[in-house]
Amino acid sequence: MTDNYSADVVVIGSGIVGSLVAHRLAKQGISVIILESGPRFDRGAITENFRNSPRKNDFMSPYPFSPWSPHPVYKPQSNDYLVQMGPYPYAAEYIRMVGGTTWHWAAQAWRVLPNDMKIHTLYGVGRDWPISYDELEPFYYEAEVKMGVSGAPNNGSPRSQPFPMEPVAESWLQQRFRERLAPGGYEVIVNTTARNSRNYDGRPACCGNNNCMPICPIDAQYHGGIAAQAAEDAGAKLIANAVVYRLEHDEKGRIVAAHYYDPDKGTHKVTAKNFVLAANGIESPKLLLLSASDKYPQGLANSSGTVGRNLMDHPSNSLTFDCDEPLWPGRGPMSPGSINSLRDGAFRSDYASFRIDISNASQVLSATSALLAEGVYGIDLDKQINYRAAHQMSLKNVMELLPDPENRVVLSDRKDALGIPTPGVIYHMSDYVHKGMARAVEEYTKIAKLMGGSNLRFSKPGIYGNNQHITGTMSMGNDPHDSVVDAFGRCHDHENLFIASTGVMPTSATVNSTLTAVALGLRTADHLAKTAL
Repeated sequence: MTDNYSADVVVIGSGIVGSLVAHRLAKQGISVIILESGPRFDRGAITENFRNSPRKNDFMSPYPFSPWSPHPVYKPQSNDYLVQMGPYPYAAEYIRMVGGTTWHWAAQAWRVLPNDMKIHTLYGVGRDWPISYDELEPFYYEAEVKMGVSGAPNNGSPRSQPFPMEPVAESWLQQRFRERLAPGGYEVIVNTTARNSRNYDGRPACCGNNNCMPICPIDAQYHGGIAAQAAEDAGAKLIANAVVYRLEHDEKGRIVAAHYYDPDKGTHKVTAKNFVLAANGIESPKLLLLSASDKYPQGLANSSGTVGRNLMDHPSNSLTFDCDEPLWPGRGPMSPGSINSLRDGAFRSDYASFRIDISNASQVLSATSALLAEGVYGIDLDKQINYRAAHQMSLKNVMELLPDPENRVVLSDRKDALGIPTPGVIYHMSDYVHKGMARAVEEYTKIAKLMGGSNLRFSKPGIYGNNQHITGTMSMGNDPHDSVVDAFGRCHDHENLFIASTGVMPTSATVNSTLTAVALGLRTADHLAKTAL
Protein backbone atom coordinates (compact mmCIF):
# COMPACT_ATOMS: atom_id res chain seq x y z
CA MET A 1 0.00 0.00 0.00
CA THR A 2 1.23 3.49 -0.84
CA ASP A 3 0.04 6.82 0.58
CA ASN A 4 0.38 8.78 -2.62
CA TYR A 5 -1.95 11.70 -2.24
CA SER A 6 -3.59 14.06 0.23
CA ALA A 7 -5.90 17.03 -0.27
CA ASP A 8 -8.36 19.33 1.45
CA VAL A 9 -11.23 17.48 -0.21
CA VAL A 10 -11.49 14.11 -1.93
CA VAL A 11 -14.43 13.74 -4.32
CA ILE A 12 -15.40 10.16 -5.15
CA GLY A 13 -16.95 10.04 -8.60
CA SER A 14 -16.29 12.25 -11.63
CA GLY A 15 -19.82 12.41 -13.00
CA ILE A 16 -21.51 15.71 -13.64
CA VAL A 17 -22.34 16.29 -9.95
CA GLY A 18 -18.98 15.35 -8.51
CA SER A 19 -17.06 17.21 -11.19
CA LEU A 20 -19.04 20.42 -10.74
CA VAL A 21 -18.64 20.18 -6.95
CA ALA A 22 -14.88 19.76 -7.49
CA HIS A 23 -14.84 22.65 -9.96
CA ARG A 24 -16.58 24.98 -7.50
CA LEU A 25 -14.19 24.09 -4.68
CA ALA A 26 -11.03 24.22 -6.81
CA LYS A 27 -11.92 27.67 -8.12
CA GLN A 28 -11.79 28.88 -4.51
CA GLY A 29 -8.21 27.65 -4.14
CA ILE A 30 -9.17 24.49 -2.24
CA SER A 31 -7.06 21.44 -3.10
CA VAL A 32 -9.25 18.70 -4.56
CA ILE A 33 -8.61 15.14 -5.69
CA ILE A 34 -11.27 13.34 -7.75
CA LEU A 35 -11.23 9.55 -7.69
CA GLU A 36 -12.94 7.92 -10.67
CA SER A 37 -13.31 4.15 -10.87
CA GLY A 38 -13.54 3.99 -14.64
CA PRO A 39 -11.29 4.90 -17.58
CA ARG A 40 -10.89 8.17 -19.46
CA PHE A 41 -12.39 8.32 -22.97
CA ASP A 42 -13.06 11.19 -25.37
CA ARG A 43 -16.03 12.21 -27.48
CA GLY A 44 -14.36 11.35 -30.78
CA ALA A 45 -13.71 7.75 -29.75
CA ILE A 46 -17.24 7.34 -28.38
CA THR A 47 -18.76 8.76 -31.57
CA GLU A 48 -16.69 6.39 -33.68
CA ASN A 49 -17.71 3.47 -31.46
CA PHE A 50 -21.36 4.32 -32.06
CA ARG A 51 -20.90 4.60 -35.81
CA ASN A 52 -19.30 1.16 -35.84
CA SER A 53 -21.73 -0.47 -33.40
CA PRO A 54 -24.11 -3.06 -34.85
CA ARG A 55 -26.61 -2.18 -32.09
CA LYS A 56 -27.75 1.35 -32.89
CA ASN A 57 -30.64 1.04 -30.42
CA ASP A 58 -28.30 0.19 -27.53
CA PHE A 59 -27.16 3.44 -25.94
CA MET A 60 -24.58 1.62 -23.81
CA SER A 61 -22.76 -0.04 -26.72
CA PRO A 62 -20.36 2.85 -27.54
CA TYR A 63 -19.07 3.13 -24.00
CA PRO A 64 -15.99 1.33 -22.65
CA PHE A 65 -16.56 -1.61 -20.37
CA SER A 66 -13.74 -2.12 -17.90
CA PRO A 67 -13.48 -5.34 -15.86
CA TRP A 68 -12.15 -3.41 -12.86
CA SER A 69 -15.08 -0.94 -12.91
CA PRO A 70 -18.02 -2.77 -14.47
CA HIS A 71 -21.40 -1.24 -15.12
CA PRO A 72 -24.70 -2.91 -16.04
CA VAL A 73 -24.91 -4.28 -19.58
CA TYR A 74 -28.10 -5.82 -20.98
CA LYS A 75 -27.44 -6.25 -24.72
CA PRO A 76 -26.81 -8.48 -26.51
CA GLN A 77 -27.16 -10.28 -23.18
CA SER A 78 -27.10 -9.25 -19.54
CA ASN A 79 -23.83 -9.32 -17.65
CA ASP A 80 -25.82 -9.60 -14.38
CA TYR A 81 -23.69 -6.93 -12.72
CA LEU A 82 -26.80 -5.41 -11.17
CA VAL A 83 -28.40 -8.43 -9.50
CA GLN A 84 -32.19 -8.45 -9.79
CA MET A 85 -33.69 -9.62 -6.50
CA GLY A 86 -37.32 -8.99 -7.47
CA PRO A 87 -40.17 -8.80 -7.56
CA TYR A 88 -40.03 -6.21 -10.37
CA PRO A 89 -37.02 -5.79 -12.71
CA TYR A 90 -34.99 -2.61 -12.34
CA ALA A 91 -32.66 -2.52 -15.33
CA ALA A 92 -30.70 0.60 -14.43
CA GLU A 93 -28.16 1.76 -17.00
CA TYR A 94 -25.23 3.90 -15.99
CA ILE A 95 -21.67 4.46 -17.14
CA ARG A 96 -18.58 4.16 -14.95
CA MET A 97 -15.97 6.33 -16.66
CA VAL A 98 -14.62 9.87 -16.40
CA GLY A 99 -17.66 12.11 -16.77
CA GLY A 100 -20.20 9.46 -15.81
CA THR A 101 -23.63 8.72 -17.19
CA THR A 102 -24.51 12.13 -18.66
CA TRP A 103 -22.33 11.29 -21.63
CA HIS A 104 -25.44 9.56 -23.00
CA TRP A 105 -28.31 11.57 -21.57
CA ALA A 106 -31.02 13.57 -23.39
CA ALA A 107 -29.75 16.74 -21.63
CA GLN A 108 -33.10 17.40 -19.97
CA ALA A 109 -32.33 19.77 -17.10
CA TRP A 110 -35.57 20.50 -15.28
CA ARG A 111 -36.15 22.06 -11.89
CA VAL A 112 -38.66 20.41 -9.60
CA LEU A 113 -41.88 22.27 -8.75
CA PRO A 114 -42.09 23.99 -5.34
CA ASN A 115 -44.95 21.64 -4.40
CA ASP A 116 -42.77 18.60 -5.19
CA MET A 117 -40.73 19.45 -2.11
CA LYS A 118 -43.70 19.33 0.28
CA ILE A 119 -45.95 16.58 -1.06
CA HIS A 120 -46.50 15.00 2.34
CA THR A 121 -47.80 18.25 3.78
CA LEU A 122 -49.93 19.01 0.72
CA TYR A 123 -51.12 15.56 -0.36
CA GLY A 124 -50.35 13.15 2.48
CA VAL A 125 -47.96 11.00 0.43
CA GLY A 126 -44.19 10.61 0.20
CA ARG A 127 -42.07 12.88 2.36
CA ASP A 128 -41.20 16.56 2.55
CA TRP A 129 -37.75 17.91 1.75
CA PRO A 130 -35.74 19.54 4.56
CA ILE A 131 -35.18 22.61 2.37
CA SER A 132 -37.49 24.90 0.45
CA TYR A 133 -37.53 25.67 -3.24
CA ASP A 134 -36.42 29.24 -2.51
CA GLU A 135 -33.31 27.97 -0.70
CA LEU A 136 -32.33 25.88 -3.72
CA GLU A 137 -33.25 28.41 -6.41
CA PRO A 138 -29.92 30.33 -6.52
CA PHE A 139 -28.04 27.08 -6.95
CA TYR A 140 -30.41 25.99 -9.70
CA TYR A 141 -29.49 29.13 -11.58
CA GLU A 142 -25.77 28.64 -10.95
CA ALA A 143 -26.06 25.12 -12.36
CA GLU A 144 -27.99 26.38 -15.40
CA VAL A 145 -25.30 28.94 -16.20
CA LYS A 146 -22.54 26.33 -15.94
CA MET A 147 -24.43 23.86 -18.12
CA GLY A 148 -26.00 26.25 -20.62
CA VAL A 149 -29.69 25.56 -19.98
CA SER A 150 -32.74 26.88 -21.82
CA GLY A 151 -36.44 26.20 -21.56
CA ALA A 152 -39.97 27.53 -21.41
CA PRO A 153 -40.28 30.30 -18.77
CA ASN A 154 -43.84 29.12 -17.96
CA ASN A 155 -42.84 25.57 -16.97
CA GLY A 156 -44.11 25.85 -13.39
CA SER A 157 -40.77 26.38 -11.63
CA PRO A 158 -40.33 30.01 -10.48
CA ARG A 159 -37.16 31.80 -11.55
CA SER A 160 -35.29 34.80 -10.19
CA GLN A 161 -33.45 35.30 -13.49
CA PRO A 162 -34.10 34.34 -17.14
CA PHE A 163 -32.57 31.23 -18.65
CA PRO A 164 -28.98 31.86 -19.73
CA MET A 165 -29.86 30.76 -23.26
CA GLU A 166 -32.83 30.74 -25.63
CA PRO A 167 -34.18 27.30 -26.67
CA VAL A 168 -33.13 25.42 -29.79
CA ALA A 169 -35.51 26.21 -32.67
CA GLU A 170 -38.66 24.10 -32.88
CA SER A 171 -38.66 21.06 -35.10
CA TRP A 172 -41.55 20.69 -37.54
CA LEU A 173 -42.88 17.81 -35.45
CA GLN A 174 -42.86 19.89 -32.28
CA GLN A 175 -44.57 22.80 -34.00
CA ARG A 176 -47.37 20.63 -35.38
CA PHE A 177 -47.97 18.88 -32.07
CA ARG A 178 -48.21 22.29 -30.37
CA GLU A 179 -50.64 23.62 -32.97
CA ARG A 180 -52.87 20.57 -33.22
CA LEU A 181 -53.10 19.82 -29.49
CA ALA A 182 -53.93 23.39 -28.42
CA PRO A 183 -57.66 23.13 -29.33
CA GLY A 184 -57.85 20.09 -27.06
CA GLY A 185 -56.53 22.07 -24.09
CA TYR A 186 -53.00 20.68 -24.20
CA GLU A 187 -50.08 23.11 -23.93
CA VAL A 188 -46.91 21.73 -25.50
CA ILE A 189 -43.85 23.49 -24.09
CA VAL A 190 -40.23 23.26 -25.08
CA ASN A 191 -38.27 20.93 -22.81
CA THR A 192 -35.75 22.41 -20.41
CA THR A 193 -32.37 21.24 -21.70
CA ALA A 194 -28.63 21.80 -21.38
CA ARG A 195 -28.24 22.09 -25.14
CA ASN A 196 -26.73 25.02 -26.99
CA SER A 197 -28.93 27.10 -29.27
CA ARG A 198 -25.93 29.32 -30.00
CA ASN A 199 -22.20 29.16 -29.40
CA TYR A 200 -21.82 28.96 -25.63
CA ASP A 201 -18.87 28.26 -23.39
CA GLY A 202 -16.67 27.43 -26.37
CA ARG A 203 -19.06 24.82 -27.74
CA PRO A 204 -21.19 24.99 -30.92
CA ALA A 205 -24.95 25.24 -31.34
CA CYS A 206 -27.10 22.15 -31.92
CA CYS A 207 -27.18 21.33 -35.64
CA GLY A 208 -29.97 18.73 -35.45
CA ASN A 209 -27.99 15.49 -35.61
CA ASN A 210 -30.78 13.74 -33.65
CA ASN A 211 -28.04 11.79 -31.91
CA CYS A 212 -28.43 13.25 -28.40
CA MET A 213 -28.40 9.70 -27.10
CA PRO A 214 -26.00 7.96 -26.95
CA ILE A 215 -23.61 10.81 -27.83
CA CYS A 216 -23.84 14.33 -29.21
CA PRO A 217 -21.11 14.18 -31.88
CA ILE A 218 -20.30 17.92 -31.66
CA ASP A 219 -20.66 18.61 -27.90
CA ALA A 220 -23.63 20.92 -28.41
CA GLN A 221 -25.11 19.51 -25.22
CA TYR A 222 -23.45 19.58 -21.84
CA HIS A 223 -22.23 16.41 -20.14
CA GLY A 224 -20.03 15.20 -17.30
CA GLY A 225 -16.95 14.92 -19.48
CA ILE A 226 -17.03 18.69 -19.98
CA ALA A 227 -17.54 19.16 -16.24
CA ALA A 228 -14.59 16.89 -15.40
CA GLN A 229 -12.32 18.83 -17.74
CA ALA A 230 -13.47 22.11 -16.18
CA ALA A 231 -12.60 20.76 -12.72
CA GLU A 232 -9.13 19.76 -13.88
CA ASP A 233 -8.63 23.13 -15.56
CA ALA A 234 -9.52 24.79 -12.24
CA GLY A 235 -6.78 22.81 -10.48
CA ALA A 236 -8.45 19.61 -9.30
CA LYS A 237 -6.42 16.42 -9.70
CA LEU A 238 -8.40 13.59 -11.32
CA ILE A 239 -7.21 10.00 -10.88
CA ALA A 240 -8.93 7.62 -13.31
CA ASN A 241 -9.16 3.83 -12.82
CA ALA A 242 -9.23 4.33 -9.04
CA VAL A 243 -11.85 1.94 -7.67
CA VAL A 244 -12.66 3.05 -4.13
CA TYR A 245 -13.59 -0.02 -2.11
CA ARG A 246 -13.46 1.31 1.47
CA LEU A 247 -13.72 4.52 3.42
CA GLU A 248 -11.67 4.49 6.62
CA HIS A 249 -12.79 6.29 9.79
CA ASP A 250 -11.16 7.15 13.11
CA GLU A 251 -12.47 6.46 16.62
CA LYS A 252 -14.64 9.60 16.47
CA GLY A 253 -16.29 8.57 13.22
CA ARG A 254 -14.47 11.08 11.03
CA ILE A 255 -13.44 9.76 7.63
CA VAL A 256 -9.67 9.80 7.34
CA ALA A 257 -8.92 7.98 4.07
CA ALA A 258 -10.32 6.50 0.89
CA HIS A 259 -8.75 3.19 -0.16
CA TYR A 260 -8.81 2.28 -3.83
CA TYR A 261 -7.67 -0.44 -6.19
CA ASP A 262 -5.98 0.19 -9.51
CA PRO A 263 -6.88 -2.17 -12.41
CA ASP A 264 -4.23 -4.66 -11.27
CA LYS A 265 -5.66 -4.62 -7.74
CA GLY A 266 -2.77 -2.66 -6.36
CA THR A 267 -3.96 -0.80 -3.27
CA HIS A 268 -3.69 2.93 -2.67
CA LYS A 269 -4.77 5.32 0.05
CA VAL A 270 -5.80 8.97 -0.20
CA THR A 271 -6.24 11.19 2.84
CA ALA A 272 -8.16 14.45 3.18
CA LYS A 273 -9.85 16.80 5.61
CA ASN A 274 -13.24 16.23 4.01
CA PHE A 275 -14.74 13.69 1.64
CA VAL A 276 -17.57 14.07 -0.87
CA LEU A 277 -19.24 10.88 -2.08
CA ALA A 278 -20.54 11.74 -5.54
CA ALA A 279 -21.18 8.44 -7.28
CA ASN A 280 -24.73 7.64 -8.35
CA GLY A 281 -27.63 6.38 -6.24
CA ILE A 282 -26.52 2.76 -6.62
CA GLU A 283 -22.72 2.89 -6.45
CA SER A 284 -22.68 5.37 -3.52
CA PRO A 285 -24.76 3.26 -1.11
CA LYS A 286 -22.78 0.24 -2.27
CA LEU A 287 -19.57 1.89 -1.05
CA LEU A 288 -21.13 2.92 2.25
CA LEU A 289 -22.27 -0.66 2.86
CA LEU A 290 -18.86 -2.02 1.81
CA SER A 291 -17.20 0.22 4.40
CA ALA A 292 -18.83 -1.49 7.38
CA SER A 293 -16.61 -1.78 10.45
CA ASP A 294 -16.82 -2.89 14.07
CA LYS A 295 -18.00 0.59 15.01
CA TYR A 296 -20.47 0.75 12.09
CA PRO A 297 -21.54 -2.83 11.40
CA GLN A 298 -24.44 -1.74 9.13
CA GLY A 299 -22.12 0.35 6.99
CA LEU A 300 -21.12 3.98 7.13
CA ALA A 301 -23.72 6.75 7.48
CA ASN A 302 -26.30 4.08 8.25
CA SER A 303 -27.35 4.48 11.89
CA SER A 304 -30.85 5.11 10.51
CA GLY A 305 -30.79 1.85 8.55
CA THR A 306 -31.87 3.78 5.45
CA VAL A 307 -28.71 3.61 3.31
CA GLY A 308 -29.80 1.98 0.06
CA ARG A 309 -33.50 2.24 0.91
CA ASN A 310 -36.21 4.29 -0.83
CA LEU A 311 -34.80 3.60 -4.30
CA MET A 312 -36.77 5.56 -6.88
CA ASP A 313 -36.75 6.17 -10.60
CA HIS A 314 -39.35 7.26 -13.16
CA PRO A 315 -41.28 4.34 -14.65
CA SER A 316 -42.95 4.89 -18.04
CA ASN A 317 -45.62 3.45 -20.25
CA SER A 318 -45.96 4.59 -23.85
CA LEU A 319 -47.98 4.84 -27.03
CA THR A 320 -46.82 4.52 -30.63
CA PHE A 321 -49.25 5.55 -33.38
CA ASP A 322 -49.43 6.74 -36.97
CA CYS A 323 -50.22 10.43 -37.48
CA ASP A 324 -52.45 11.50 -40.38
CA GLU A 325 -49.78 13.84 -41.74
CA PRO A 326 -46.03 13.35 -42.33
CA LEU A 327 -44.03 14.93 -39.50
CA TRP A 328 -40.68 13.25 -40.20
CA PRO A 329 -39.26 12.79 -36.71
CA GLY A 330 -35.47 12.63 -36.70
CA ARG A 331 -34.32 16.19 -37.25
CA GLY A 332 -33.32 18.22 -34.20
CA PRO A 333 -33.28 17.12 -30.53
CA MET A 334 -34.65 13.66 -29.80
CA SER A 335 -36.92 14.91 -27.00
CA PRO A 336 -37.90 18.51 -27.83
CA GLY A 337 -41.23 19.15 -26.08
CA SER A 338 -43.64 17.89 -23.46
CA ILE A 339 -47.02 18.29 -21.76
CA ASN A 340 -46.79 19.28 -18.12
CA SER A 341 -50.39 19.74 -16.97
CA LEU A 342 -50.40 16.59 -14.82
CA ARG A 343 -47.21 17.25 -12.89
CA ASP A 344 -49.16 18.59 -9.91
CA GLY A 345 -52.64 18.69 -8.43
CA ALA A 346 -54.87 17.34 -5.68
CA PHE A 347 -54.99 14.01 -7.55
CA ARG A 348 -51.51 13.28 -6.16
CA SER A 349 -53.19 12.10 -2.98
CA ASP A 350 -54.59 9.21 -5.02
CA TYR A 351 -52.31 8.49 -7.97
CA ALA A 352 -48.93 9.40 -9.37
CA SER A 353 -48.20 12.63 -11.20
CA PHE A 354 -46.40 12.58 -14.52
CA ARG A 355 -45.07 14.55 -17.47
CA ILE A 356 -45.72 13.45 -21.07
CA ASP A 357 -42.70 13.51 -23.39
CA ILE A 358 -43.11 13.79 -27.16
CA SER A 359 -40.42 11.90 -29.03
CA ASN A 360 -38.67 13.36 -32.06
CA ALA A 361 -36.26 10.42 -32.39
CA SER A 362 -35.83 9.02 -35.88
CA GLN A 363 -38.27 6.17 -36.52
CA VAL A 364 -36.33 4.55 -39.37
CA LEU A 365 -34.68 1.82 -37.31
CA SER A 366 -37.77 0.85 -35.31
CA ALA A 367 -39.99 0.93 -38.40
CA THR A 368 -37.56 -1.17 -40.42
CA SER A 369 -37.16 -3.74 -37.65
CA ALA A 370 -40.93 -4.06 -37.23
CA LEU A 371 -41.52 -4.46 -40.98
CA LEU A 372 -38.83 -7.12 -41.32
CA ALA A 373 -40.38 -8.99 -38.39
CA GLU A 374 -43.73 -8.81 -40.22
CA GLY A 375 -42.14 -10.38 -43.31
CA VAL A 376 -42.36 -7.30 -45.53
CA TYR A 377 -39.66 -7.15 -48.21
CA GLY A 378 -38.79 -5.78 -51.65
CA ILE A 379 -40.43 -2.67 -53.11
CA ASP A 380 -43.18 -2.80 -50.49
CA LEU A 381 -40.56 -2.71 -47.70
CA ASP A 382 -39.07 0.49 -49.13
CA LYS A 383 -42.51 2.08 -49.46
CA GLN A 384 -43.57 1.10 -45.95
CA ILE A 385 -40.33 2.34 -44.37
CA ASN A 386 -40.84 5.69 -46.07
CA TYR A 387 -44.40 5.96 -44.80
CA ARG A 388 -43.75 4.85 -41.23
CA ALA A 389 -40.60 6.94 -40.84
CA ALA A 390 -42.67 10.01 -41.70
CA HIS A 391 -45.89 9.22 -39.83
CA GLN A 392 -44.94 7.07 -36.83
CA MET A 393 -45.01 8.98 -33.53
CA SER A 394 -44.41 8.00 -29.91
CA LEU A 395 -45.30 9.36 -26.49
CA LYS A 396 -44.15 8.30 -23.05
CA ASN A 397 -44.49 9.59 -19.53
CA VAL A 398 -42.06 10.40 -16.75
CA MET A 399 -43.93 9.26 -13.63
CA GLU A 400 -43.32 9.91 -9.98
CA LEU A 401 -42.46 6.92 -7.81
CA LEU A 402 -42.90 7.51 -4.10
CA PRO A 403 -40.18 6.62 -1.59
CA ASP A 404 -40.66 3.11 -0.22
CA PRO A 405 -38.10 1.58 2.19
CA GLU A 406 -38.68 -1.83 0.63
CA ASN A 407 -37.30 -0.62 -2.70
CA ARG A 408 -33.60 -0.79 -2.03
CA VAL A 409 -29.99 -1.36 -3.02
CA VAL A 410 -28.06 -4.06 -1.16
CA LEU A 411 -24.79 -5.95 -1.55
CA SER A 412 -25.27 -9.11 -3.58
CA ASP A 413 -23.45 -12.44 -3.28
CA ARG A 414 -21.78 -11.89 -6.66
CA LYS A 415 -18.32 -10.33 -6.97
CA ASP A 416 -16.65 -8.42 -9.78
CA ALA A 417 -13.16 -8.98 -11.18
CA LEU A 418 -11.55 -7.19 -8.22
CA GLY A 419 -13.50 -9.29 -5.72
CA ILE A 420 -15.87 -6.45 -4.77
CA PRO A 421 -19.53 -7.42 -4.18
CA THR A 422 -21.81 -6.14 -6.89
CA PRO A 423 -25.05 -4.31 -6.08
CA GLY A 424 -28.40 -6.05 -5.85
CA VAL A 425 -31.77 -4.33 -6.19
CA ILE A 426 -35.14 -5.10 -4.64
CA TYR A 427 -37.89 -3.23 -6.49
CA HIS A 428 -41.65 -3.23 -6.91
CA MET A 429 -44.49 -1.07 -8.21
CA SER A 430 -47.45 0.17 -6.18
CA ASP A 431 -51.12 0.80 -6.97
CA TYR A 432 -50.26 4.50 -6.79
CA VAL A 433 -48.14 4.03 -9.93
CA HIS A 434 -50.60 1.69 -11.66
CA LYS A 435 -53.39 4.25 -11.26
CA GLY A 436 -51.16 6.97 -12.69
CA MET A 437 -50.30 4.77 -15.66
CA ALA A 438 -54.00 4.19 -16.35
CA ARG A 439 -54.57 7.96 -16.39
CA ALA A 440 -51.65 8.35 -18.79
CA VAL A 441 -53.25 5.89 -21.23
CA GLU A 442 -56.40 8.04 -21.21
CA GLU A 443 -54.34 11.12 -22.04
CA TYR A 444 -52.39 9.34 -24.80
CA THR A 445 -55.66 8.28 -26.43
CA LYS A 446 -56.96 11.87 -26.47
CA ILE A 447 -53.67 13.17 -27.88
CA ALA A 448 -53.59 10.54 -30.63
CA LYS A 449 -57.14 11.47 -31.65
CA LEU A 450 -56.20 15.15 -31.94
CA MET A 451 -53.26 14.11 -34.14
CA GLY A 452 -55.48 12.00 -36.40
CA GLY A 453 -53.84 8.91 -34.99
CA SER A 454 -54.40 5.37 -36.24
CA ASN A 455 -52.82 1.99 -35.56
CA LEU A 456 -52.44 2.75 -31.84
CA ARG A 457 -49.88 0.46 -30.11
CA PHE A 458 -49.80 0.85 -26.33
CA SER A 459 -46.99 -0.64 -24.28
CA LYS A 460 -47.92 -3.79 -22.38
CA PRO A 461 -50.08 -3.08 -19.30
CA GLY A 462 -48.11 -3.41 -16.07
CA ILE A 463 -44.75 -3.51 -17.90
CA TYR A 464 -43.03 -0.18 -17.54
CA GLY A 465 -39.91 1.28 -19.02
CA ASN A 466 -37.18 2.82 -16.90
CA ASN A 467 -35.79 6.33 -17.33
CA GLN A 468 -32.43 5.83 -15.55
CA HIS A 469 -33.08 8.57 -12.97
CA ILE A 470 -31.72 6.84 -9.85
CA THR A 471 -32.84 8.69 -6.73
CA GLY A 472 -33.59 8.33 -3.05
CA THR A 473 -31.10 5.81 -1.66
CA MET A 474 -29.36 8.22 0.75
CA SER A 475 -32.17 10.61 1.51
CA MET A 476 -31.66 14.01 3.08
CA GLY A 477 -33.72 14.99 6.11
CA ASN A 478 -33.68 16.74 9.44
CA ASP A 479 -34.15 13.59 11.51
CA PRO A 480 -31.08 11.31 11.77
CA HIS A 481 -33.40 8.41 12.53
CA ASP A 482 -34.96 8.35 9.04
CA SER A 483 -32.41 10.01 6.77
CA VAL A 484 -28.74 9.72 5.82
CA VAL A 485 -27.66 13.35 5.32
CA ASP A 486 -28.81 16.73 6.57
CA ALA A 487 -30.13 19.60 4.49
CA PHE A 488 -26.61 20.43 3.27
CA GLY A 489 -25.64 16.88 2.32
CA ARG A 490 -23.50 16.26 5.41
CA CYS A 491 -23.85 12.73 6.82
CA HIS A 492 -25.53 12.67 10.22
CA ASP A 493 -23.02 10.05 11.40
CA HIS A 494 -19.79 11.55 10.04
CA GLU A 495 -19.12 15.26 10.29
CA ASN A 496 -16.62 15.39 7.40
CA LEU A 497 -18.42 13.11 4.94
CA PHE A 498 -20.76 14.79 2.46
CA ILE A 499 -22.88 13.20 -0.23
CA ALA A 500 -23.59 14.94 -3.56
CA SER A 501 -25.73 12.67 -5.69
CA THR A 502 -29.21 12.11 -7.05
CA GLY A 503 -29.43 9.62 -4.17
CA VAL A 504 -29.96 12.38 -1.57
CA MET A 505 -33.24 13.51 -3.16
CA PRO A 506 -36.10 12.60 -0.77
CA THR A 507 -38.62 12.26 -3.63
CA SER A 508 -38.33 11.79 -7.38
CA ALA A 509 -40.93 14.31 -8.65
CA THR A 510 -41.75 14.09 -12.38
CA VAL A 511 -38.59 15.36 -14.03
CA ASN A 512 -35.08 14.17 -14.80
CA SER A 513 -33.00 14.37 -11.64
CA THR A 514 -29.68 15.70 -12.96
CA LEU A 515 -30.14 19.46 -12.60
CA THR A 516 -31.56 19.11 -9.10
CA ALA A 517 -28.64 16.91 -8.06
CA VAL A 518 -26.16 19.44 -9.46
CA ALA A 519 -27.92 22.30 -7.65
CA LEU A 520 -27.89 20.34 -4.39
CA GLY A 521 -24.22 19.50 -4.95
CA LEU A 522 -23.30 23.15 -5.50
CA ARG A 523 -25.16 24.04 -2.31
CA THR A 524 -23.19 21.32 -0.50
CA ALA A 525 -19.92 22.66 -1.91
CA ASP A 526 -20.82 26.18 -0.81
CA HIS A 527 -21.60 24.99 2.72
CA LEU A 528 -18.49 22.80 2.91
CA ALA A 529 -16.20 25.65 1.86
CA LYS A 530 -17.74 28.03 4.40
CA THR A 531 -17.94 25.72 7.40
CA ALA A 532 -15.50 22.83 7.11
CA LEU A 533 -12.34 24.26 5.54
